Amino acid sequence: MKKLKITLVMALVAICGCFQANAGSPFRFGIKAGLNVDKVSFNKDKWEDTFNEGNRCGFTAGLTTEFTVPVIGIGMDLSVMYTRMNSEVPYISENGLVETDKASKNFIEIPLNLKYKLALPAISRIVIPYVYTGPNLALKLGGKKDGYLSTKTAQWGWNLGLGVELIKHLQIGAGYTFGINNIVKFTDKTIGLPSVLPKPEDNVKVKNNYWTVSAAWMF
Repeated sequence: MKKLKITLVMALVAICGCFQANAGSPFRFGIKAGLNVDKVSFNKDKWEDTFNEGNRCGFTAGLTTEFTVPVIGIGMDLSVMYTRMNSEVPYISENGLVETDKASKNFIEIPLNLKYKLALPAISRIVIPYVYTGPNLALKLGGKKDGYLSTKTAQWGWNLGLGVELIKHLQIGAGYTFGINNIVKFTDKTIGLPSVLPKPEDNVKVKNNYWTVSAAWMF
């Protein structure tokens, strides 16, 4: 928890520092919001049908800042977002059957992207296409009860996406986050599991992948 607080403070300081940027500066800040569609992937296909987790819509909202090198269009953006991801989580009922329960997990999401803007002289005042890529850290907030599998607090991903900037202020983007680390660990509720569920010795690894569509207003 201490490391989480330090990470959040550092990210917020970086964004707030950009609030002091003067007009015309390569630094800009803004507000951002969007929707996400979550889908987990397994290292063993036989669990895909048992764990019907994914393809459910959540949301994200927060602050963003960007730095763009003048003329060449290369820069970076950093955001601190409150994100909710919705999914279906398997659990063992009192009668021993495998059932699923709808679950929502809340995160502080911190994406840091390398961004390239293609500013075409004839239309750059109206529309500027861009592409971006970079690491993404999602830190789970509370909610440790996830069934007999517990999801980890720190979930790493890699972003890849594209978008357009309209009238120098409105940025609309769509991207995909590829999960990097294994996000699950077995709880102590593994005794007497039905054969259709993975056991600790099965070495099951799960990664969190999701689409995000967002809009940001840059000041």
